[in-house]
Amino acid sequence: MKDADLSVLNEVYAVIRDRKLNPVEGSYVCSLLNHRKGINKILEKLGEEAIETILAVKEKEKSQIISESSDLLFHLLVMFAALDISLNDIMDEMRKRRK
Repeated sequence: MKDADLSVLNEVYAVIRDRKLNPVEGSYVCSLLNHRKGINKILEKLGEEAIETILAVKEKEKSQIISESSDLLFHLLVMFAALDISLNDIMDEMRKRRK
């Protein structure tokens, strides 16, 4: 199996971080990052997407698993940006665990 090109994660994360630094009216990302509930709104969405991913797996619906997993990853990226955690921070931790 060929390794996945993960550059799109960097691209999406860069857009999310840019929205944090340069808010755009009507942006979904901005609505999460600037919600009155703060980080709790992002955590609600993260939990919702985790549950939807689990349900898709239980139903063995591959296209839904892919779709919901994409939503879950997206909301993880939003959470990382909100907490000023970089993808390099995550990759460094994963590399440590490989040793």
